[in-house]
Amino acid sequence: MTDNPNSHPQGNAKKSPEDWVTGDEPMTGAQASYLKTLSEEAGEEFDDGQTKAEASERIDALQEKSGRGR
Repeated sequence: MTDNPNSHPQGNAKKSPEDWVTGDEPMTGAQASYLKTLSEEAGEEFDDGQTKAEASERIDALQEKSGRGR
């Protein structure tokens, strides 16, 4: 019998972007907006063709670089 992940919502609350079922879909509007802001603040190029998973990882990296993620 498989354990239902919904019975432990805190245990599966954070997944790695490469494990997302929808990770290969285009990034969301919210991701694009925030990523554009972070890219401008970091003086780095904004790539609007990223997937949801790629955008999430890029956001994490730029937050770390800028100190916003603290």
